[in-house]
Order: sequence, then C-alpha cells, then structure tokens
Amino acid sequence: MEKTMSGVLIEAVLRTTLKKLKDDPERGIRNLVDMGLRFSRTPFQQRFFRRTQAMLENEDSPYYDLVRDLFTYADTDRLLRVGMDLGYHGCVCGSRQIRDSERRLGCRIPWTVLFQMDASSPDRLEQYDAAVSEGEGLGIYTWLLFPAAAPEGILDLVRSHPASAFFLFCEPEYVLPGLTDSFTELQNLVPVLRCREDMEMECTRLRDAGIPYCVWYPYSWEDLPAIRGGDLLVTAQQARPVFTILVPRPDCPDAARCQAGQAVERARNEQLCRTIPLELEWDGLNIQRIISGGASLACFDSSGHPLGRDGGVLSPAVSLFSDGLTGAFRVACGGNTSEVSA
Repeated sequence: MEKTMSGVLIEAVLRTTLKKLKDDPERGIRNLVDMGLRFSRTPFQQRFFRRTQAMLENEDSPYYDLVRDLFTYADTDRLLRVGMDLGYHGCVCGSRQIRDSERRLGCRIPWTVLFQMDASSPDRLEQYDAAVSEGEGLGIYTWLLFPAAAPEGILDLVRSHPASAFFLFCEPEYVLPGLTDSFTELQNLVPVLRCREDMEMECTRLRDAGIPYCVWYPYSWEDLPAIRGGDLLVTAQQARPVFTILVPRPDCPDAARCQAGQAVERARNEQLCRTIPLELEWDGLNIQRIISGGASLACFDSSGHPLGRDGGVLSPAVSLFSDGLTGAFRVACGGNTSEVSA
C-alpha cells in the first residue's frame, strides 16, 4: 500500500504520541484517543473514540494498568507498525476498498481472513502469498493464522506484506528462543498463545523481546459458566496479554456463541479485567456489519476449502489455491452481497 499524505501525517503524530506514552501512560492514552477522534472520518469511528473517552474517565480502570504494563516492555516501533496496519490500513483505507470491491464484484468481502495453515512446502507458501496479495487488493489487511505446526515457514509470508497485520495463533511451546528472535524483526506480527496455566516462561520470553502478545481460548458450551462469571478472563489476565480472544469450537452451538459474545461485550464495556476480551465470531461480525452493512467471516482449511461455522467444508470443489481468494468469496457468497460468506 502506498502511503498517502494523511497516512504519513497520522504515522508521524502517532509516533510522537506513543513515545510520550512511555513517560506518562495515563495522559498518553487519553491523548491517543483524542487524536483518534480528531482523525475520525465515519460515524462509527467517532462513536468508538467517544465511547473510549468515556471509559477512560474512570481513573480506576484496569485498562490503565494494561496500558502502563504494555508500554513498560513493548517496543514502540512495533506498536506503531501494528497500530498503523490494523487501524489505518485495515479500518480506514481498507474499509473503503472493501466497499468498492463489493460493489465491483457483487459478493461480500470480509475484513479479515482466517487460514488453517499447512505451510510445509515452498509451493504452498507461494499460494498463501498470492492469496494475501489478492486480499490486500480487495481491502483486507488483517489475517488470522492457525498453523498446523511450528510456524517458522510462515514468517516469510509475514515479512512480504508489511502493510498487513498478522495474528499468529499458536501453542505456547512454539515460542522457542530462536523463533522469538525471528518474531522480533517482524513488527507486523502479533503472537497469540493458546491460554494455558504453564505458559509463564513463553510470555516472559516475549516480554523480554519487547513483543506485545495476546492469548486465545477455544471454548464450547461447558465453558459458558466460566465465561459469564468472568473466571476465564481472570485466569487469562494472569498472563498479562493485550487481548484475550475466545474462539468457538466447531461443535459449539449458536446459543453458546451468542451468550459468550454478550458476556465478552459486557466485560469489555464494564472494564472488568486488565485484558481486553474479544469473541472471535461475535466481534468479527459486528466489525463487518459496520464496514459494509453485512455479516461475513472467511475461514479456510489447510487445503484452501472455505469452511462453515460448524467447521465443515462448504464446497469441496472450490479452493483459494485454484480459484483465488476472490473466486472463493464469490462462490461461497453465491454472488449476492446479502449472503454471509465462508
């Protein structure tokens, strides 16, 4: 993505504000939100920043503890890169591109794509690279990667697309010392560790390297009491992640997903813990509705087939590796922007 004048200005102001956050996190985060409101162009962006301003009026908010901790260990340039890729490229420029792409192609274009990845061969990595390039042309700058094994081979993909933000969902044991060194040079990569009790060493390794990280938890119906009661988030915040992302298992019923999404939204609005909770499907669909007025998520298995919410293949005859990302979206959506995509 070529930098526009507004993008250059926003990046310069953001860099200055982030550096000041190191010295005074409380004042800095308020200034950052004020800046976001000043550059807001849409009613949604303005509502988001005004709501955040109201939340930060609570001087006892645990989010201040989160910000203070984050800016104690995290590399400022890394925060800037992720912020620009996720916020400016993904939510500002990307949203306009997505709406234009939907009008041009006649199918729903999701704002983020989830890959269940098998990157064991160079040919496969080239196919993922082509898919991400095509997605950026459509306005997609946020990618959720679920590798089947240790993700060394995926790092070249991340390196090739500096304008996109990549969230790497992995097991804690994947965060090996050598791999952490590779993570350090990739400022647009956010590790997301599966939430477990025995992950303190890996989190410490990331913190020592200045790398912000998140945790994720795969849930189903039996986890609802811990989600609604807040116990799960209390446990997750012990690892001191920025975001705690709840991911519904394929067999998780719709009612459980809805209740989990509502519980997460309530916990976030009421500032119940020092990690920002998200429910992958609930919040992902809400963002999509704001961007283009429709609901769509895109998930592909390791063979490139589009998956439904139950984890089943929607169309075995379609693969992003043979039909391209646009072809997979068009088939999954039935060529109708009122339908939900893969």
